[in-house]
Amino acid sequence: MAVRLGDLLLKEKRITPEQLQEALTYQRQKGGKLGFALVSLGFAKEAEITALLSKQFGVPSIAIGQFQIDPSVIKLVPAETAQKYQIVPLSRSGATLTIAMTDPTNVFAMDDIKFMTGYNVEPVVASETEVDEALQRYYGKAAVAATAAADAAANAGPSALEMASQALENMPGLDDPGDVEVLSEFEEISAEALARQGEEAPVIKLVNVILMSAIQKGASDIHIEPYEKELRVRYRIDGLLYNIMAPPMKFRDAITSRIKIMSKLDIAEKRLPQDGRIKIRFQDQGMNRDIDFRVSCLPTLFGEKIVMRLLDKEKLMLDMTKLGFESESLAKFEVAISKPWGMVLVTGPTGSGKTNTLYSSISRINTVETNIMTAEDPVEFNLVGVNQVQVRENIGLNFAAALRSFLRQDPNTILVGEIRDFETAEIAVKAALTGHLVLSTLHTNDAPSTINRLMNMGIEPFLVASSLNLVCAQRLVRRICKNCSEPHPAPPEALMQAGFNAEDASTVVPNKGKGCDKCNNTGYKGRVGLYEVMEITEELRELILVGASGLELRRKAVEEGMITLRGSGLLKVKQGMTTIEEVVRETVK
Repeated sequence: MAVRLGDLLLKEKRITPEQLQEALTYQRQKGGKLGFALVSLGFAKEAEITALLSKQFGVPSIAIGQFQIDPSVIKLVPAETAQKYQIVPLSRSGATLTIAMTDPTNVFAMDDIKFMTGYNVEPVVASETEVDEALQRYYGKAAVAATAAADAAANAGPSALEMASQALENMPGLDDPGDVEVLSEFEEISAEALARQGEEAPVIKLVNVILMSAIQKGASDIHIEPYEKELRVRYRIDGLLYNIMAPPMKFRDAITSRIKIMSKLDIAEKRLPQDGRIKIRFQDQGMNRDIDFRVSCLPTLFGEKIVMRLLDKEKLMLDMTKLGFESESLAKFEVAISKPWGMVLVTGPTGSGKTNTLYSSISRINTVETNIMTAEDPVEFNLVGVNQVQVRENIGLNFAAALRSFLRQDPNTILVGEIRDFETAEIAVKAALTGHLVLSTLHTNDAPSTINRLMNMGIEPFLVASSLNLVCAQRLVRRICKNCSEPHPAPPEALMQAGFNAEDASTVVPNKGKGCDKCNNTGYKGRVGLYEVMEITEELRELILVGASGLELRRKAVEEGMITLRGSGLLKVKQGMTTIEEVVRETVK
């Protein structure tokens, strides 16, 4: 056990030092745990050990034999996990899962089960004999098979992978992962490669399960991370990463190779980063559905880390009224993108929804009369009626080169995926000053600091002031689950500390999700945007011309009615869309 059971028994004078030494020798010879050795030698009783652990760690002790466990609770924890950690799930109450353990100090077990099930874990202590009997009773042959596979690591073979994917594969509503079809548009595999992969069917099945489970859970990213002693798979769901599974380390290279083949990357190149794309087709409620995965491989200390971004056209929100804009902010934004020329910048960190906002903007102004050109790295979604160019740095087609070519293509609107350097910024500004509407993104913390960022790149203040129409900064926060949302009053002092004024603090009643099956007991389902829209008025242009600081620009913009990111978040707390914790996590006052 992780806890030093022998020391506890000595301290309580339940055994002598000689008995402890004899039990340790017995344990070395026969294997197993110290508690089993002490009981086998007759030095202690299981009931004594259980009672001692219960007293020492303040955890209740129970007799599992007196419980009739619901089969639906047993299904929450796979057989191999229960056997690995010597635990038995007993009952579920709301968002809490009670488990019986032989070792209440095993935080790794509790963390794994918490991430796997989505429930808070409450441990109770039970004896080893009772736990073993319960595992046999409720898991039967599955538990025995899992133990045999774990003990025979050298001969694990394909079955180890099948067990690793079992927890994901048994998800309700998940289609057969063997039916996933990788579309040939992105994959061409030689006959030899197909033959080799055919010999490793469990690896293919596991990768398919990982992809399908991510779609089922509504994940935005899949992370496959190799470490020294483990291989970890995590999903980003509604902005937060969750541990999903840990496949056997010996299959690390096979999983990496399978993903690289699917995304048409060089399997032999393991020293350089690579980017690719996978397109799969699968059956969803009887209908064919296509989803793209943007794949990035990065060499790390213990192997290649793979991140796959899910690009689901069905989740692309092109209706600007549903993104989360406040009505006055949306009105300013729509005026800016409907102007015939000038620049509109959308700023925020990676994963804050900038691409979605830009695509929504293009969809709003996409008509037969307009010629829209985009340069993107990479092109995430195909938009009908829009000329999209994939940037390829390795052959010299960067944003600046694409922009120069665009100006000879008679464009009305130009979208630049990102302004990264002076050259791109300079051409974008000149395009905005010569009769084109330019949309682009920058990585800045808020709207006013974007002005200083452009100047730091080397753009003259008079060019920034003349070309810029509007800057929109944004963040994404988790939306409260509509199914389990309920009032969650907070003290006025806490509300005022978050940014509410005294009047609102006394009347606002925030909401919070209590947790349900639809939101995996997190209380959140989906995300909503927070927007800080700074319209460049004549007064702001004058401040930009004299080189005003970001603080001065912010003060002036707020005077003119700009809703800050924190203000946008507080409005959504007031409307019951999100929680104060989410707003405070993503914004500053």
